[in-house]
Amino acid sequence: MLPAISVRGLGIRFNRNRKRRISPKDLVLRRAAPATEFWALRNVSFDVNAGEAVGLVGANGQGKSTLLRLIAGVLLPDEGSVTVNGGVAPLIEVTGGFVGDLTARDNIELTAGLHGLSRREIQSRFDEIVDFAEIGDFLDTPFRHFSSGMKVRLGFSVITSIDEPIVLVDEVLAVGDRNFREKCYKRMEDLLSENRTLFLVSHSERDLKRFCTRGIYLRKGELVADGELGTVLDRYREEDVDPDDPDRLRPARDRPEDEDQEESS
Repeated sequence: MLPAISVRGLGIRFNRNRKRRISPKDLVLRRAAPATEFWALRNVSFDVNAGEAVGLVGANGQGKSTLLRLIAGVLLPDEGSVTVNGGVAPLIEVTGGFVGDLTARDNIELTAGLHGLSRREIQSRFDEIVDFAEIGDFLDTPFRHFSSGMKVRLGFSVITSIDEPIVLVDEVLAVGDRNFREKCYKRMEDLLSENRTLFLVSHSERDLKRFCTRGIYLRKGELVADGELGTVLDRYREEDVDPDDPDRLRPARDRPEDEDQEESS
C-alpha cells in the first residue's frame, strides 16, 4: 500500500533580504542586490503511512511550519518531492486560511466547498460546525473582527469536519481555554479512531504524547531524528538546552490542567 505522505530529498530556500534597498549605482549598472539565500529545509526524506500520528518537534525557525506548508501544497519545493496520496485538511495558522472580509457563514461554506463538500453536505454539517466553534451569535460577523480564540475555534471546527484523510495541525491548540482544548482533544481522538493520518506540530509534551506514537525532529532545516516518539523527545530534550526559551519543549507537568489562556469574544 502506498504511504499517505512520501517525502524525498526535500528542500526549499528563501531569500533573507528580499526587501533590501537597491542603490542608485546598482540601478545604473543593472546589478541586482546581493541575495542572501538560506535553505529552510534540505535533504529531508521520510514516509508516513495511513493512520499514523506523527509529532513534529524542533525549536522555532527550524522548518516545521514550512514542512507542513509543503505537504499541504501551499509551497513548492526547490528540490526533491512531496507525494501526498489523499486530500489534506490543513490547520497551519490561527486564521485557518479564512478570508478576513467574509463572514463566518461565508467562510464555512467556502472552505468546506473547496475541500469537495457539496452544498447539501455543507448544510447537513453546518449546525455541528457552528455549535462546536461556539460562534452562533457571530455567524454574520466578518472574520477579521474575531478574536484569536474565536478564529481557532472556527478553523478547527471546519477543518476537522471535512472528510480529508490527512490532517495537519500547527500549534493552534495552544490558543483557547481549557474547555475548548478538551473538545479539540476529543475531536482529534475521534479522527484517529477513523484511521486518519495526523501531523501535529507542538511544543507541548502532553499533547504530543496524547496523540502521537512517532516523532520527527527538525534542526536547522534538517531531519535529525525520526522514530518512536519517546526516543525522539529524549533526543530533542537533550539538545533543547536553553531554559529561558519560551518555545522550548514543555513537559507535561509544566501545563496544569486548570491553565486557561485568554480567549475573548
